[in-house]
Amino acid sequence: MFSTTYEPQLHFSYIRFAVCPDNWQELKSSSEQKGVKHQREAKNLGPVSGPNRQKDLCTFCTVSLDQEEVFRTKVSDKSISPFYGEDFYFEIPRPFQCLSFYVCTKGVFQRDLPVGKVSIRKDDLGKYNGKENWFSLQPVDPNSEVQVISKNKHDSTFWFCFLVNAIRIIECKDLPLISGQNCDPYATVSLTGPARSDQKKTKVKKKTSNPQFEETFFFEVTRPSSYSKSKSNFPVEEEDIERLEIKVDLWNNENLAQDVFLGETRVPVKILRNDHIHKAWYLLQPKGNGSKSKSDDLGSLRLKLTYIEDTVLPSACYTPLCNLLLKSPDGKPISASAAHILGDICRERYEAVLPMVRLLLYHNRFVPFVSAVAALELENTQEANTIFRGNSLATRCIDDMMKIVGKSYLAVTLKPVIDEICESNKTCEIDPIRLKEGDNAEVNKENLHVYVKKVFSSITQSSANCPPLMCDVFRSLRHLACKRFPGDPHVQYSAVSSFVFLRFFAVAVLSPHSFQLRPHHPDPEISRTLTLISKTIQTLGTEIKMMNPKSNFKESYMYDFFKLFQEDNCIEKVKKFLGEISSTVNKESSGVEDAVVLKEGFIHREVQKRTQTKKSLVKKRFKKRWLRVTNRELSYHKCKGETPALCTINIKNIRAVEKLDESAFNRKNMFQVVHNEKPLYVQAGNCVEASEWLETLGQVSRCNEGRLANFHPSIYTGGAWQCCKLQSTTAPGCKPCTITMLANLQLDIDCDREAERIFSLLSSNEAKLQNMEDACASMAVYQGPQREQEEYSKFTIQEPKETFQTLKQLRNVMEELQRQHNSRNNITAQYGSL
Repeated sequence: MFSTTYEPQLHFSYIRFAVCPDNWQELKSSSEQKGVKHQREAKNLGPVSGPNRQKDLCTFCTVSLDQEEVFRTKVSDKSISPFYGEDFYFEIPRPFQCLSFYVCTKGVFQRDLPVGKVSIRKDDLGKYNGKENWFSLQPVDPNSEVQVISKNKHDSTFWFCFLVNAIRIIECKDLPLISGQNCDPYATVSLTGPARSDQKKTKVKKKTSNPQFEETFFFEVTRPSSYSKSKSNFPVEEEDIERLEIKVDLWNNENLAQDVFLGETRVPVKILRNDHIHKAWYLLQPKGNGSKSKSDDLGSLRLKLTYIEDTVLPSACYTPLCNLLLKSPDGKPISASAAHILGDICRERYEAVLPMVRLLLYHNRFVPFVSAVAALELENTQEANTIFRGNSLATRCIDDMMKIVGKSYLAVTLKPVIDEICESNKTCEIDPIRLKEGDNAEVNKENLHVYVKKVFSSITQSSANCPPLMCDVFRSLRHLACKRFPGDPHVQYSAVSSFVFLRFFAVAVLSPHSFQLRPHHPDPEISRTLTLISKTIQTLGTEIKMMNPKSNFKESYMYDFFKLFQEDNCIEKVKKFLGEISSTVNKESSGVEDAVVLKEGFIHREVQKRTQTKKSLVKKRFKKRWLRVTNRELSYHKCKGETPALCTINIKNIRAVEKLDESAFNRKNMFQVVHNEKPLYVQAGNCVEASEWLETLGQVSRCNEGRLANFHPSIYTGGAWQCCKLQSTTAPGCKPCTITMLANLQLDIDCDREAERIFSLLSSNEAKLQNMEDACASMAVYQGPQREQEEYSKFTIQEPKETFQTLKQLRNVMEELQRQHNSRNNITAQYGSL
């Protein structure tokens, strides 16, 4: 992949893939509501090593960007056809060449043994986007594994008139971590041909991922001494040059152990003959003579991938589109606005409104827009008991808003009780058909009753933690519902419960891993418990009028279980909660809520070692620690679960959370937490984890007083800051901190990226836009009774002239944006450029 330099462009890539759990049929309807229907499983896994190992396979699957592992599933039970009940969605924080999946098994002494892999090149991801495929597992061997994501740069200079070839190895970029540290790379340079193989070696560069070699090697290309005298009349020089090849291998020096192959590149000399000086970047490849193991007996892996990559233009290019969308809340009627048109033509794609929601949230235009589209929906709602139950534009917008705004609210409210349910693992099955031998139905019912009461209490006592923006939306919905159905005293509650219970809390209980409440998909038995809890919570939260939910349960055992709550005064608790989160009264938290774990995991923390005789620092080491961040404090521990903590930092004392230059410690994925004392320097396990730590810590500390405007991207050592060379330890930072807005949403939203997504959606639905224009033209000309064509009825057109005018403006904006893209894409990339 090569590109040339022009006006700033940002490339954002996303990956989403998931696995169908064991109870997929039961959860399918709920998953479709969320737009997640991706599956992954393995079948017919072959032996790892030795005969008859199939029966002993306890496997897991890892996900890697190139050779950097970013996710790992749980270990499955012994099976040659396992399900990996996981789904992952992440934003790719760096360039990559391959997305790889490794199926591994736990061997002796907990050593991971590879079964096989599936590697998909970045350029090929589009072929599998949104499609389910079985991939044959390929063998994993050292020669086929390119350990780097880098490009190796060779400056090769040829003087053919003197028959001398000078090869200069300049640099290599973005080498991987080896055992959590930068590697010790060196390169071997060979000039190979039919009867020769001359090899030379660079010096080893210590602890770096961007080695600067700057070494030149000379090779003689006249008749080699190995040529026999019988060939003395053959034109050796021409034949030799045509078949010569430059081969550069990159290795990691392991000292006492065997060196690790990192990749190679081969360049035929004949393609360089016309270049006096040839400079280029080359991607490292697997070893050319790598072992070719049979892969037919390794099994297959089923994947469904969603991959999105956008090219983001400079901000000024999106100003017309953003202005048109941001005027939508003021449009009369709302159906003629640009935002409503986008939702109308993309109604089959549930995720289509997400970029529009983010854009409106960033500019504080979401509440007026969603209020307008909700009012339009209510005009067509005939019965109060069906209010906001469909998959409309209003419900989709509010769904996405709650997922963005309510992430911390869910963690504070549900995570402690979800953790308890998953870790205690009590049996809660109450279906007589599903009961196992030895199960006690009454004990199970009591266990489930206790869990439901805990979840229900956590929700109904959480109004003080409900985000203000969610409260604003709920207040508007409540007002609109009362206005539409003035004779129904319960509609003010059902309008809110349709979202907060049915589409928010119940879904999070059902799939806690999808809302980052649990790291993995629950086991089948726990997942069944959560399903029963979710069903009960839905009914408790939405049955405001009466205590006769028999019609809501197809199963008689669920109705019998629900009767346990008839005397618990649940309806009044629900009404009180719904009234508090949709009222105009300002609520303040009591400040005594329990600490909630927002993120935790293993990291490497920098430790400074001092000599016994001097106070000066002589060595910096990194030790593995368990890092834990809650809504109150950041702490690290010697190991998971150990108390007390080795160090605790109050969240209110965090002044900045920023990336650290790799050169500071010659380590990747480093970040720093600046607080009232010495900065805490941390190394994450991979690039995705580093981004997640930065996001979590940045979110929880963004409103702190005394946040820094500038920071030092490197460390203080040798009497000076290594980034700016200032000698005072208290010198102000030399680089601006990441911009953090005090508004609770603006931190995470990149308007340019969202505008580019919207442009892509509009472009992919250009045919529907044209149909909508035709419908407007037809309706505006024909003044009699409207007899719309079938495809026209899919659009909401109240005022055809106003709608047509907006469509024309959208068309002009799209044409200009497409012209901007074409002007940049037409630039021809030079081969070998970085």
